[in-house]
Amino acid sequence: MRAAWLMLGSTLAFGLMAVTIRLATAYVPTTEVAFFRNAFGLVALLPMLIHAGPQVFKTQQLPRYALRAGIGLVSMLCGFWALGHLPLSQAVAISYSTPVFVTIAAALWLGEVVRVRRWAAVIAGFAGVLLIVRPGHQDFSLGLLVPVAAAILSALVAIQIKQLTRIDAPDTVVLYTYLFWVPLSLLPALLQWVWPAPVAWLWLAATGVLGTAGQVLWTRALRLGDVSALTPISFTQLPLVATMGWLLFGEKIDAWTVAGAAVILGANAYIAHREAVLARKAASSRPSAEAKPAE
Repeated sequence: MRAAWLMLGSTLAFGLMAVTIRLATAYVPTTEVAFFRNAFGLVALLPMLIHAGPQVFKTQQLPRYALRAGIGLVSMLCGFWALGHLPLSQAVAISYSTPVFVTIAAALWLGEVVRVRRWAAVIAGFAGVLLIVRPGHQDFSLGLLVPVAAAILSALVAIQIKQLTRIDAPDTVVLYTYLFWVPLSLLPALLQWVWPAPVAWLWLAATGVLGTAGQVLWTRALRLGDVSALTPISFTQLPLVATMGWLLFGEKIDAWTVAGAAVILGANAYIAHREAVLARKAASSRPSAEAKPAE
């Protein structure tokens, strides 16, 4: 139950962050929103890092962190642009395709074995994205490909985090991500700099705090609970954001977005379920393998 509540809190934080990003982009460019999200996020993270102590800085993977931060920043800029310029329901629904691309990246990059049933879920996830984007339809625009690019790059980041956490602690990964993100995101922000209006500071600060809170709650939820059980809880972000988009911005949800989102979320749920089953099988077989006498 504690893991479930943590995941729900993370989902609400990320959903509200999407709304604050949309509100902030009415005052400043996307690049500037990304910079302040990272800057305020690092400030919100400081108490946890101080509690962790100086050992949180120990790493021998700085080049990998630089690469992870660069790819992650481009993904962030694409995702923030989508939240600021597309209907919130569309942007968030497409972002849920990230686990589909993670499965592909794990097979190609890490050499993980992906069997027929998970490939079927990947194909279904692609079909869901196509239902939302609808290439060739009169409502199609190149802007709809921006959140798709964000999802693909986010999948690459997920693989990199998996590699980094094999050596470094999760807090170290988070710390160096922010330490690289803040200066890297400042560079493009300076090219489009607009001094924020007083009300914009509220949305920018809220974006950073909510993003950090969502990340911290999410990692702690996954530490306590089963991924397959917790993943469906995160799907509540979509109706939350869609409702906020309707109330605050008068956005309507079309049937294609609903259908595509349902297919993507179903594919995600199945992928999470299969990964949890395989993890349990691996965990149960490990003790017997370790106990086997040497021949």
